[in-house]
Amino acid sequence: MDTITYQIGRGVYINLTNKCSNDCTFCERNRISGVSGYYLWLGKEPTAAEIIESLKGYDTQEFDEVVFCGFGEPTYKWEVIKEVATYAHSLNKITRINTNGQGNLINGYDITQELADYIDKVNISLNNGSSKRYQEDCLSIYGEQAFYELQDFAKKCLQRGVDTTMSVVDCISKEEIAQAEQIAKAVGCKFRVREEIK
Repeated sequence: MDTITYQIGRGVYINLTNKCSNDCTFCERNRISGVSGYYLWLGKEPTAAEIIESLKGYDTQEFDEVVFCGFGEPTYKWEVIKEVATYAHSLNKITRINTNGQGNLINGYDITQELADYIDKVNISLNNGSSKRYQEDCLSIYGEQAFYELQDFAKKCLQRGVDTTMSVVDCISKEEIAQAEQIAKAVGCKFRVREEIK
């Protein structure tokens, strides 16, 4: 049976898809089959109705946040996200999306125009401090353009009033982390260094 929702701490995570526009060399899905004991490869993508039904199985006192983050890039399922986020807000829960920031390219239009209506927080994986190193590590289907696109995505999220953070994984060098932090500061985002899942 597919794991379409799973809880870590005070967050319930939504596993939407296996698809991703990146193939990051450091991604946990290249090494392990899940996170925190949850198997995350999907046999089929869940519908919004199936996700909402799964969310109903949780005690609303036991979580504060609904997080769109699984093994794939959540914005491939933007229409599903909107429906599930509406339900999460009806429970007075915070909504967050963990993304590679390529949602506008993936969907073919500027989804940040709608994003602020559905999502309270956005975490964007910046992953490195230069377009060349980003592409070497992340192997995006969009090439080095993805590095600049995710920065534009972050700026637009901020302009629309969304709490926006950029992050890197601690498997890169200290110099690259410092470069990435400067980019986040230039954009106006918060910055976070994530521990690599092993």
